[in-house]
Amino acid sequence: MAKKILTSITASAVAMFMLGGCVEQGLTVDDSYNRTKTGALTGAIGGAIIGGSTGNHSGKRILIGALLGGAAGAAIGYSLDQQANAVAKALGTGVSTDPLAELDPNREIIVTKTNTYVKIMFRDSMMFKVNSSTPQASAQNKINKVGMVLQQYPQTIVQVAGFTDNSGSYSYNQDLSERRAGNVAYQFGNAGASNVSSIGCSYNAPVAPNTTAKNKSLNRRVEVYLYPNANVQINPCQQ
Repeated sequence: MAKKILTSITASAVAMFMLGGCVEQGLTVDDSYNRTKTGALTGAIGGAIIGGSTGNHSGKRILIGALLGGAAGAAIGYSLDQQANAVAKALGTGVSTDPLAELDPNREIIVTKTNTYVKIMFRDSMMFKVNSSTPQASAQNKINKVGMVLQQYPQTIVQVAGFTDNSGSYSYNQDLSERRAGNVAYQFGNAGASNVSSIGCSYNAPVAPNTTAKNKSLNRRVEVYLYPNANVQINPCQQ
């Protein structure tokens, strides 16, 4: 019986991958769609297990469970892919796959995605004036563009995190990072985004050692996380 269930799970997972290749891909900034495939596979396996544990272990029931679970998982993955591409397009960039992008001072905006969330990183230099927590006009324009995209995804959870370098006291930087993140979150809400929260990280979780002026400029940033649900939220201050 276990062998039969495993065979059905494997067949269903393969079927979901084949179905994933037939999805209309209207966005072309990044067509890898890894999250869609991962979501489909995870959902298919989960659905097959549920289908096989309902008392009737028939291959038909297992297959139906796998297909339904896979479809649900693929929907979540596809939504993340859609959002990443739409956000990147609105910001005039692409979805980065370069793991060293955050260490490039010439990259003011970086959009990345994982299997569970989309992340947008804004450099401090393009967001705020020195010691200010109010986004500059050009930054507000970019925030508004992202907020307008997020109107299409009202279930998305938006988390804004502020980061500083280690110049000054921890408490001063904590307050500054909170105010900056809070003001960006407020702007997102005004632009139409839902479920928006903010957190200040002071100089925790630096992307580079705070040993040079260049590195410190890399650490001064705002990161925006887009989650499909609360179960996958992270604490950006502890990365």
